[in-house]
Amino acid sequence: MGRLGVGRQKATQVAVVVTAAAVLVAGAAAGPAVAAESRGTLFTFQDDRIDESSGLAASTLHPGVVWTHNDSGDSGRVFAVDEKTGRTLATVTLAGIDPRDTEAISIGPDERGRPTVFLGDIGDNLGGTWPEVWIYRFTEPTGKLHDMTVPVTRFTVRYEDGPRDAEALMVHPRTGRVYIASKQRSGGHLYAGPERLSASGVNVFRRIADVPATVTDGAFSPDGGRLVLRGYFSATAYRWKGGAPHRIGPVNVPLQYQGESVTFTPDGRALLYGSEGRNSSVWREPLTGEALPDSARTASAKPSSAAPSAGPSTAGAPGAAAGSSGGLSGRSLLGLAAVGVAALAVARLRRGRR
Repeated sequence: MGRLGVGRQKATQVAVVVTAAAVLVAGAAAGPAVAAESRGTLFTFQDDRIDESSGLAASTLHPGVVWTHNDSGDSGRVFAVDEKTGRTLATVTLAGIDPRDTEAISIGPDERGRPTVFLGDIGDNLGGTWPEVWIYRFTEPTGKLHDMTVPVTRFTVRYEDGPRDAEALMVHPRTGRVYIASKQRSGGHLYAGPERLSASGVNVFRRIADVPATVTDGAFSPDGGRLVLRGYFSATAYRWKGGAPHRIGPVNVPLQYQGESVTFTPDGRALLYGSEGRNSSVWREPLTGEALPDSARTASAKPSSAAPSAGPSTAGAPGAAAGSSGGLSGRSLLGLAAVGVAALAVARLRRGRR
């Protein structure tokens, strides 16, 4: 068999192994449907149109509702989802918007203090090619949720040090200031927008801190005192003080097929983690130790609006945050082993091509 034929055969073998690994990871992420306190799967998306959920934001006005959107390739729309059932309550279409690569969603106040939804069209899969990216903003709907088309304010964004890829956009709940975390192999950075975004000019975002290299989403706590940035297999909590992040340490994350999103629950006591893929699930992870926002420390614990099912959870990095469970579950180890097998297969293919 010629070199081309051998290459194709090995590529096929690798594809089989990678597919098997993906199945194992998906199985590990799902976990058994067993209730376990307040940690576990909160709900599964029931809407087949939500096939690449890339961001999450817990509603400010509608208890038990989570906003999400698809990654690149979808139209300008977001979905309001019931966290008890996973069913879509409303599809909100953004008037006049044809997005390029929407990667993040967040809720924060506008100039008048009204809850508004921010959608970040900030992805750049070409590694920093687009000179400009955009943020779309609309007022969070009041009253009973239903399908609608809403007017949108569009903000043009540039970074002070040039184009870059990003998947995380966070709006501070007290000040309304917008922040973006870049995603770079050489190391990510946190950028702060102007105190108030302008719809008539270019908004220059300025670098204020270094962050992990593969940030896929982030969120502020409801009281604005904590920031969490997540990656595919880890998450880090920060204390927010003086307009800047101060690292606390790793927080638990679930093992997911492609960990893409995170948001705080409205009471600030837990994180919700999401993943891409049709019928993907959202995981609820309680916060402990210093990662727990100050306001949640003094508030009385409230019962969850939905009973999550048990499953895997991992520490965000070597060593767990204070009060976290730490370690890996059996299913988590199975999933990580599957990923390792796939990586070895890819390495073997590369050696065969030399």
